[in-house]
Amino acid sequence: MKINKKHSTRYTLTINCPTAPGVVAGVSTYLAERGCDIVESAQFDDQSVGRLFMRIVFNIMPDSKYNFDNLVDGFSEVAEKFSLSWKMRDSNIPSKVLIMVSKFDHCLDDLLYRYHKGEFNMDITAVVSNHLDLRPMVEREGIRFIYLPVSPENKVDQENKLLDIVKETETDLVVLARYMQVLTDNLCKELRGRAINIHHSFLPGFKGAKPYHQAFDRGVKLIGATAHYVTADLDEGPIITQSVQEVDHSLYAEELVAVGRDTETRALAKAVKLHIEQRVFLEGNKTVVLR
Repeated sequence: MKINKKHSTRYTLTINCPTAPGVVAGVSTYLAERGCDIVESAQFDDQSVGRLFMRIVFNIMPDSKYNFDNLVDGFSEVAEKFSLSWKMRDSNIPSKVLIMVSKFDHCLDDLLYRYHKGEFNMDITAVVSNHLDLRPMVEREGIRFIYLPVSPENKVDQENKLLDIVKETETDLVVLARYMQVLTDNLCKELRGRAINIHHSFLPGFKGAKPYHQAFDRGVKLIGATAHYVTADLDEGPIITQSVQEVDHSLYAEELVAVGRDTETRALAKAVKLHIEQRVFLEGNKTVVLR
């Protein structure tokens, strides 16, 4: 449905709840009775787990007696009636995103390009790296660069510093744009559901190091990239989106690496956009993505 441009302020309501009759009607009625215009709505009833996932985008009409704070306060009654886990936020407020990198620049470069073109409604709070290679690229864009070198001896301390930065900047989302470090279990738990990693293979195949070389050894005809939420299990997190590219026997391992860069940038950019638009719902080790 096309959004009425006369009402520029949009709000997004996301809901995760047990499947039950009347939820959609109850939520829609609540908004309609308070002078809200629903401009986008999507839901999925996952019968395998008995849960309903819903995303609604709405405007508050000019003649409404309600404002956003009133809507949030009053919605608790509906939430209690249907046992809803919910979040309502102003869609115009940019998400605060922190990017982590090592030496590879293609994913960072793509994110910065899309950010400047207005594809993402986000503010980049900082770029954190365990190497100095990409510092000139970041600071050229006027973005804060933070150098946190990592070794086996200081890994825990550096991750604690990272958490301090996340809290200091009030970061909503951490993006691992080819950050070539395995995070500790504690950091993964702290960032659960708000840290996205790009893995350069079509998971669950070819996990861990050098997946393109693994793919070459197996003679695959498709290579891919997977954007997923970070968990303590390496490359096992809930998958948000994936991208693939046809290849053939003529490409050696290093050539697969070059071809694969495009799949990585596409998958990561798509996952970041889906997340900040609140289209991704976590359910166990899977995601539900409402488009």
